[in-house]
Amino acid sequence: MSWSVGQVAAEAGVTVRTLHHYDEVGLLCPSERTGAGYRRYSYEDLERLQRILAYRRLGFGLEEIAAILDTADPVDHLRRQHAVLTGRIEELQQMVTAIEKTMEARKMGVSLTPEEMFEVFGSHDPAQYEEEVRERWGNTAAYRQSQQRTGQYTKDDWVRIRDEAAANVSRFTALFLAGVPASAPDAMDAAEEHRQHITRWFYDCGYDLHRGLGTMYVEDPRFTANYDTTTPGLAAYVREAIHANADRAGK
Repeated sequence: MSWSVGQVAAEAGVTVRTLHHYDEVGLLCPSERTGAGYRRYSYEDLERLQRILAYRRLGFGLEEIAAILDTADPVDHLRRQHAVLTGRIEELQQMVTAIEKTMEARKMGVSLTPEEMFEVFGSHDPAQYEEEVRERWGNTAAYRQSQQRTGQYTKDDWVRIRDEAAANVSRFTALFLAGVPASAPDAMDAAEEHRQHITRWFYDCGYDLHRGLGTMYVEDPRFTANYDTTTPGLAAYVREAIHANADRAGK
């Protein structure tokens, strides 16, 4: 059985001109010719065309393809294709991951590249709970204010935010481990520093809203873990200090 150049072009999704060119450069010469000189392609020719097109999709040039096809057996062809495709899949998956991170960062107003996000936040994904946050507080003025502010921050801004937050946690930790009561002035001052940090970088955090955050740090195990992973009991201490600070302010 054999096929005409038109039939092969239609089945393979290429043009007749392409097949003529492959013939002219010696890449794919039809096994037969009719008495009138028309090209006829055998099943083996079609198999060779399939491999040619596979390599073309992988980005190989015609000369490279000719060298590969003329020096390797069919199994080697498959191994080469598998290796190249596997590498491409891994590369594309990395690109997809980077794009997804950038999309999530944009949604929550973090204007960083994936590389910068990792440098600033490490393995922590700042967009992890973005959908839930948007559902719970998306209609609030605080959420809109936070989105507007954070969307303008640079990498240096996020480094400052991270370092300030870490310093505040360290301050709470030192007071907690030293046995200082959460209602003591130093602990309340740490709570006020925490409130001012939120107000300065994210949204206007009044005392009532701050009380709610303190309660959430204990009631939501995900937030509790942020404090208690290295210092068990710290989340409850922070909540008590936040509430005491609000009481001090008469709020």
